[in-house]
Amino acid sequence: MTKRVAIIASNGGLETAYKVLNIATAAAATDAEVGIFFTFDGLTIIHKDASTLLTMGAGKEHYMEGFKKANVPSIQELLEIAKESGVKLIACQMTMDVTGLQKEHFIDGIEVGGAATFLDFAYDADVSVTF
Repeated sequence: MTKRVAIIASNGGLETAYKVLNIATAAAATDAEVGIFFTFDGLTIIHKDASTLLTMGAGKEHYMEGFKKANVPSIQELLEIAKESGVKLIACQMTMDVTGLQKEHFIDGIEVGGAATFLDFAYDADVSVTF
């Protein structure tokens, strides 16, 4: 039986992006069905300009050096791995409406949906995580 992992990404920042995508790609690697709902500041993770919008929080800059030393993939690479692994990337329609963002502002391969879209996926989740 396939496991299902539902993730809500509501915070921005580089450290959050790494947490979200690490869990998502690890779960997908174990053949779990994974869905991420990006809402509020979490939308920056899938924004086309994420490489400039996502920054490391104050006092956490030392992680960047550690990521390089440990050969941790970039956020863009992790997003590609997630898409190739079948992870559902859902952008929150309400947040997009509130902020004036359009689907064109985001990377290819996402779907736009409301809370009900995510809940349809999450109701059968074995694991739910929020960042």
